[in-house]
Amino acid sequence: MEIKQTVQRLAALAQENRLAIFRLLVQAGAPGMAAGRIAEALSLAPATLSFHLKELANAGLAQARQEGRFIFYSADFAAMNDLIATLTENCCGGEPCLPACGAACDDKQKCA
Repeated sequence: MEIKQTVQRLAALAQENRLAIFRLLVQAGAPGMAAGRIAEALSLAPATLSFHLKELANAGLAQARQEGRFIFYSADFAAMNDLIATLTENCCGGEPCLPACGAACDDKQKCA
C-alpha cells in the first residue's frame, strides 16, 4: 500500500466518531448495518453520520450498498487488512511476532 493511502486511512480513523463507526461496522461483519441503526447505536445526528461515513468511504475503509429504501454500510475488510499489514511490515526484525497476552493466557502458552 502506498504511504499516501496509509496516511489517508489513518487520518480517517483518527477521529473519535469515525473510529467508533468503523469499530461498529467491523463488529457487524460482512452484512453491515443500516445507516439509521448506526446513528441510533452511536447517538449521532443523520447529517453528522453522513459526513463521517463519507470520510470512511473516501479513505476506502467503508462501503455502501442500497437495499430498497435503506443504505447499508460495511467495513472494507480487505482495506483494513492491508492497513494492518502495512503497519506491521518488517515487524520484529523479520522474526515471527508472538501476540501479547493478557488474562487469556494459560500456563501452556508462551506470551511476549
